[in-house]
Amino acid sequence: MELDERGPLDQELDVFGMTDVGKVRKRNEDHFLICSLHKLMQVHSTSLPNLDQLPLSGEQMAFLALVADGVGGHAGGDVASRMATESVARYITRSMQCYYTRDPNEDEFVDQLHDTVMQCHVDLLAEAAKRPKQGGMATTLTLFLGIWPRAFIVQVGDSRCYQLRGDKLNQITRDQTLSQDLIDRGVLTPSKAGAYDHVLSSAVGGSTAEPVIYKMTLERDDVVLLCSDGLTTHVTDEQIRDGLIAMESSEQVCRKLVSMALDRGGRDNITVVIGRAKAT
Repeated sequence: MELDERGPLDQELDVFGMTDVGKVRKRNEDHFLICSLHKLMQVHSTSLPNLDQLPLSGEQMAFLALVADGVGGHAGGDVASRMATESVARYITRSMQCYYTRDPNEDEFVDQLHDTVMQCHVDLLAEAAKRPKQGGMATTLTLFLGIWPRAFIVQVGDSRCYQLRGDKLNQITRDQTLSQDLIDRGVLTPSKAGAYDHVLSSAVGGSTAEPVIYKMTLERDDVVLLCSDGLTTHVTDEQIRDGLIAMESSEQVCRKLVSMALDRGGRDNITVVIGRAKAT
């Protein structure tokens, strides 16, 4: 199939995100971010009377979405996920400027994404050292960076990225948990590994951070979903798939999935981000 090389315009994107504290937790320690990155004209000085006649915001360079699920005592998780979201956004913006100012090398760009997360990890460790009462603050990070028709997914922890194409749902990311590690090594079966489901083997700001970067190709009408484990604890992959197939809009299906998780107990904070580029 021939790829559509023209990236979607902002008005062709159907994107929505929401987060809910759930029914048990007193504090929401999840954060999310959705943004498009554009080439920008910065006017420093001019004699022109009407700056609104200039194309100050240029063509879309990339699309960024991320979910961060914080862990740590005394609001440490909230601080960790917020700091990770803010600092990753800053570092990614710098990397994108580099990507578009010279001939891009994909392997080099992937290395930059890895370094971005590791720099965020270092920043968070330094901040945690100043806040010893906040109990080992750390966060998951699942980041989608679309540079049409390519996308890069950066994964640390157990938040997830899914892609729906047609009627097939694929989980793009692998959970970085002790449970999944034991299953992969054949030590425990999935039915016996459940006790370790929420023990992270990798986290930004944790004892170990091991970013994994996935690549995928995008097509019009693909649906991408990012979520924290507050959703997947209560809602199965099959139910996520059915909701995405029947979606009327990203907002409608986001609200539906969050409502399903709440109806089934809402034991954790729930964050969902959904987006698609509509077919032209």
